[in-house]
Amino acid sequence: MDWMFDDFKTELDALNPTVREKALEIAKELVQEKDLSAKEALKEAIIRAEEWFYDLGG
Repeated sequence: MDWMFDDFKTELDALNPTVREKALEIAKELVQEKDLSAKEALKEAIIRAEEWFYDLGG
């Protein structure tokens, strides 16, 4: 897990491992590209990752 999101470990642990990895990937991009805080980025990333996963039929 990325050190930037260590404070949100419990939120991430509740996710499917595939969704967790995608959420971290998206969150890193949001922090870098949109200059969001880690909390805001992770919240948005979890939503996007779950949508991505369900679109795959997971």
